[in-house]
Amino acid sequence: MQKRLLFLAVAVLSTSVWAQGNTHNDSFNKAKRMLEQQVYYDHRVTFYCEASFDAKKKVKLPAGFVTEKFKDRAERVEWEHVVPAENFGRTFLEWREGHPDCVNKGGKAFKGRKCAEKVNNEYRFMQSDMYNLYPAIGAVNAARQNYRFQELPGVQSDFGSCAMKIDNRRVEPPENARGPIARTYLYMQEAYPRFRLSRSQQNLMQAWNKQYPVDQWECTRAKRIEAIQGNENRFVKEPCLQAKLW
Repeated sequence: MQKRLLFLAVAVLSTSVWAQGNTHNDSFNKAKRMLEQQVYYDHRVTFYCEASFDAKKKVKLPAGFVTEKFKDRAERVEWEHVVPAENFGRTFLEWREGHPDCVNKGGKAFKGRKCAEKVNNEYRFMQSDMYNLYPAIGAVNAARQNYRFQELPGVQSDFGSCAMKIDNRRVEPPENARGPIARTYLYMQEAYPRFRLSRSQQNLMQAWNKQYPVDQWECTRAKRIEAIQGNENRFVKEPCLQAKLW
């Protein structure tokens, strides 16, 4: 009896903690549409490189922007998971090993993102969390992949005037993106207990959070997402309230 009560208590606590995250929308495509139409409608600017884009997601590349790879994706906006989907997706059994329902029309079993998205509701909510989705130049999103963030002194930008550095599966983002990145990582870790930062990443995100404070757009963005999604990112909201930017 005691074991059962303990199990129920843990289950309730786990559900309560998880409920701090997105429980409103489990569609990634719908999340992107809501961001486009209800959040970024008057601030069509990409995250890392601060390039403008129009309602059709066509990017106006900033002066001096260059890319050697993924040129076919350079003039379009893509919605990037700042905390890569793989980083939390691989915590799901369906991602790692598949599921009996994950079989294509030809009878071949599959796993990974498509399987987790098909059968696991919790994964779909995490994947669709708008706090973790940012507009990025497609070529930058493609090159970043799921690499971890790190400061890379001495490394040159991969994109000319956009100070996005990629080296040996590590990424140093421009300074304008570091604060929002940190507050997104800290939020995702708190909202979804299955996602945990390493000690080095935790230290980096805490440092960036202090070093790069919120600005008006970050506060406006978070306020709009809270109104739509129904939960808050306290790592953004609290400093915004203190700075009277909310």
